[in-house]
Parts: sequence; structure tokens; C-alpha cells
Amino acid sequence: MSKVHEYGGAARCFALAGMLAAGLMTAGCGTPGAPQPPSLNLPDRVADLAATRRGNQVSLTWTMAKKNTDKLLLKGNVAVRICRKQAVGACDPAGADLLLAPGAAGSFTETLPPALTSGSPRVLSYSVELRNHNGRSAGLSNAALVLAGAAPAPVTGLTAEMRKSGVVLRWAGRDDAAPEPIRLHRKLLTPPAAKPKEGLLAPQPEPLEQNLLVEPGARAGHALDKDIRFGQTYEYRAQRLARVALDGETLELASELSAPVRIEARDVFPPAVPTGLAAVATAGESGAEAAIDLSWQPVTDADLAGYAVYRREGDATWQRVSPPEPLLGPAFHDGRVQPGHTYRYTVSAIDQGGHESARSAEAQETVPLP
Repeated sequence: MSKVHEYGGAARCFALAGMLAAGLMTAGCGTPGAPQPPSLNLPDRVADLAATRRGNQVSLTWTMAKKNTDKLLLKGNVAVRICRKQAVGACDPAGADLLLAPGAAGSFTETLPPALTSGSPRVLSYSVELRNHNGRSAGLSNAALVLAGAAPAPVTGLTAEMRKSGVVLRWAGRDDAAPEPIRLHRKLLTPPAAKPKEGLLAPQPEPLEQNLLVEPGARAGHALDKDIRFGQTYEYRAQRLARVALDGETLELASELSAPVRIEARDVFPPAVPTGLAAVATAGESGAEAAIDLSWQPVTDADLAGYAVYRREGDATWQRVSPPEPLLGPAFHDGRVQPGHTYRYTVSAIDQGGHESARSAEAQETVPLP
């Protein structure tokens, strides 16, 4: 019996050893190394925080993280803490926490307290912090800087006037010796309804909104927006800027936007007056008819349709001698003349809208006798 028990015990030992070996082999099929700690599920830090101040309000924009620091997708809304700080001190809360979805576009606007909207311009730094359900985070975002202090006075008296060269904008002037920078906000109110044309020569669509900067040293209280298109309606608003240089970077403090002005860019302006009109007469010899040939410098207006030629004898009334449709080129052959007669000519330019320029300086020519 003792040997049976001995052999049975040995068998059980061999079986146990086999089970342990199998277990070790199973464990060896996985990734080698020490066991990893559980994920803290810390959202990645925001890296694209941007801040702008307009008047007494600061607006922040950023992109929410999609993953945590372990590169795993975040699930559920993420708590966002927003803070601001001056040159020294802690980053103080700038409002209640937000709850935003992973990957969402984040935005926040606050009205600055009176202490930060008075005095000389100084740097104000904003950060956002994404927290998990336990209130932990991977740290603050990049710092977005604006200027605290009293904002410049708003622009007043903004007006817009249509000229052939563009929209002339005027506002109440300041000290001409040291004008501040002015930012003009232009908004297109009549965007194209049809799909824009495609191709290398197709005009590029206008941006719906655009900023125009009038730098110091320009004529105070005046600007010309040449980049407009006739047939469109625009809205303009203006704001005055203050600038502070910090570590090679220039920060701007902008006033409130002015009251808007609207203008319809209608082309009611005639083209330029033709110049250089010259007349050369030829006698009717060898069976040829007498004639006067005219030429002038071409007008370079983009919407030019052509020209019209007028003639008179003595003090008679001017008569149009060119065809009803505008002449395409800067030349005209007048074959309806009489030898020995003196004729006076003038020419005008006509655009695609039918607007006609003033008439050029006169040219006079006498047809010689054969």
C-alpha cells in the first residue's frame, strides 16, 4: 500500500508540474514585460488656444482633445476649466466650468472686470485645462495673450462714398501727427447665388468677410478700398487699435466696433477721356475718294466697350459720324468728306454699362483739293 501511495503521489506531482508548465507557456504568448498600471484617462492638453479682445470682452477659441494621454479615445463630455492671470500670481478662474464633447470646437467669452479695463495696457494670459471625472488633468493649455487696460476710443462718424477707383471711407479724425492704426471690417452682403465658374481664368470668389488695416502714417481719417467689385453691396465697420510689443510679438488692444455703414458698389462712372487725337487727310486722286483718318491713344478701363467719333464744320452742331455701336479700336476712317472743306473732330469712350466719357480735345484737318 505504501508503494501505491508513493507512486500516486509522484503522479500527482508530475501532473501539477505539467499544469504549471502549460500555464507558463500560455503566459508567454502575451506581450512580455511588467504589468501596466490602469489608465488615468487624462485628456490631452489643448495646444491651439487663441484669444482676442474687443472692447471690454475677451473671446477664446480652441479645439477639444479627442484622446487621452494613453492615446485612447475619450468617451463622454469633458470638463473644461478656464483661467486667466496677470504677470504675477495664480491663474484665477474666469467663469464656470464647461462640458464639451471630445474633438468639439470650444469657445468662451467673458466681460472683463473693471480692474482689467482701466489703466495702461498690460499683458493678460488665458489658459484652459481639460479634466477627467476625478478632476485631474494633464496640465494647462498653451497660453493665449491679450492686453488688459483701457481700450481705445471707438471710431465715430464712419461714412462710405463710391468712386470709380473704389470705396472711400472716412471717419472722425484724430491727431494727424500720430494717428492710431485703424482696422476696417468689410462684409459682403450679396454673396453669389450661383456656383462659381471653374478654370484657370475664372475669377476667384470674394471672401464674405475681410479685414483692411490702415497703418499709422496714412492720411488720418481716410482710406480707399480698391478691392471691390461693382454690383455688390458691402458693409463696413471700424475699430481703433493700440499696440504693445512683447518679446518680439506685437499685441493689439482694439476698441469697440463702430456703427456699420452700407454701400452698393454701382458703376455709374464713365471711362477715362481719350487723349492724343490726331487727324490726317488724303486727297481724292487717281479715282480714290478723299478721306480723313483719325487715331488716338487707347483707353485702358477694364470695362471699356469702345469709342464714339463726332464731327462738325465751323460752328455747326456736333454730329456723331461713327456707327451706333462703339468702335472697338482707337481709329476711324471718315470717307464722307469734301475736298477743300475743314472738319473738326472729337472722340469719347463708352463702357459696358453705356456710360460715355467727356469728349477729347479737338483735332482739325482740311481736305486738300485734288
